[in-house]
Amino acid sequence: MILAVLDDLMFMSKIRSAAGAIGLDVRFAKSSAHALADVRAQQPALVIVDLDNPRTDPIATIAAIKQDAAVAGVPTLGFVSHVHADLVEAARRAGADQVLARSAFAAQLPEILAHTRHT
Repeated sequence: MILAVLDDLMFMSKIRSAAGAIGLDVRFAKSSAHALADVRAQQPALVIVDLDNPRTDPIATIAAIKQDAAVAGVPTLGFVSHVHADLVEAARRAGADQVLARSAFAAQLPEILAHTRHT
């Protein structure tokens, strides 16, 4: 199972479609609190976070996951507009395992999910 922390309908659709194509379950959380509860309850194979969405408190969400010993090993991937270098750095400091530009994330999504499914 993949957990995506975002509320961008376009990316929700892209992720749902790519995951469905390979039989991978995806769940969506629209807040940090829901994301943390889902990570603890479900132990997803990957948490995808939209770093451009301040409504989901993406940096705090990643930090909370990485600071919780029970779920710190869950891989996190943040995607962000390439012009927000400050968010890239903040996500890395919070412990994000991977940070990609939005365009790279969209282009690589099928491969990211396929790799996640096999790990």
